[in-house]
Amino acid sequence: MKLRTLGLALCIAATASLASASCLAAKSFSVKTDNGDIQVKTIAEGLENVWGMVFLPDGSMLVTERAGRMRIVSADGKPGEPLIGLPKIFAQGQGGLLDVVLAPDFATSKKIYFSYSEPGEGKLNSTAVSFATLNGNKLENLTRVFSQQPKIDSGNHFGSRLVWAPDGTLFVTLGDRYSEKEKAQTLDNHQGKVIRINADGTVPKDNPFVKTAGALPEIWSYGHRNMQGAALNPVTRELWTGEHGPQGGDELNIDRAAKNYGWPVITYGENYGGGKIGEGTHKAGMEQPIYKWVPSIATAGFIFYTGEKFPQWKNNILLTSLRDKTLVRLVVDGEKITKEERMLGKELDQRLRQVVQGPDGLVYILTDESKSKIYQLSPQ
Repeated sequence: MKLRTLGLALCIAATASLASASCLAAKSFSVKTDNGDIQVKTIAEGLENVWGMVFLPDGSMLVTERAGRMRIVSADGKPGEPLIGLPKIFAQGQGGLLDVVLAPDFATSKKIYFSYSEPGEGKLNSTAVSFATLNGNKLENLTRVFSQQPKIDSGNHFGSRLVWAPDGTLFVTLGDRYSEKEKAQTLDNHQGKVIRINADGTVPKDNPFVKTAGALPEIWSYGHRNMQGAALNPVTRELWTGEHGPQGGDELNIDRAAKNYGWPVITYGENYGGGKIGEGTHKAGMEQPIYKWVPSIATAGFIFYTGEKFPQWKNNILLTSLRDKTLVRLVVDGEKITKEERMLGKELDQRLRQVVQGPDGLVYILTDESKSKIYQLSPQ
């Protein structure tokens, strides 16, 4: 107990340059926020470049690693062996095994859905979505329900978050693939789009471009760059997406049917190393973000917090940042963001990939590092 108390004291008293090392060594430490102190605890280690996570009914966690592995991490934080039965995965550059969600009827079907970079002929690849039945340490009845078209030779900008809509359809965010950014503005491809499909991969009849000549019917919205975050607003039940911008220009958008979000015609960012992109920041017929970051913080996954453990965060957005290495809290008022708070940057100093609300109402953070960790946030 004395050693643990000493570790916590060192963490709290650390200077900015030593805060990260002291806090990480302590395993559990306190952090001050605008709404009171929170406790940060390491609950799982021994992972690599974690990308997605979802809780299973028994309290264990189903976790994806970008290198192409999916594991069950026990409730006490022990990673199991990689699951058997995944499809072939293009695990290069930003590609690999990406997001994972449970099917709405998981209690009876045991189905999980996951997104990944799917290899094609030669060096071609694209984002795909499959489902499978989870049976112990095996994935059975593997079925692909979507494959981004066309496949191209690129290791960048795959997206990809999966979000169930209230009607049981599935939203999938797709990147522009970097070298193909102009295609984000046309409807004959899936680059830089949000798509909406039924659970079996078929196209909902009320999708906005079903009757548009030359348009791919899965498309929900377009003009996106690289959306690595997405969540349903718990009040309005609308889809919100977080867009990873270039050098500046990260965006938070309310993602609505048939809307054009401007990339790469309009943006608040610039080319890496400098240089203008597109025509400016505004254009008729193109949507403005409801919030933006200039310079970029490299936004990743986010949630709307709806639990009871942090009542002061109710319906706030908690968003992870890769470049800025912070957990961002955004206060939402209707369709406006009225406050931003950045947390854990000095204490963790790690790329933060995703944030998940647990069934216990606590908050869990995944780090995108070669030695990834899962942290639990609880009230002090």
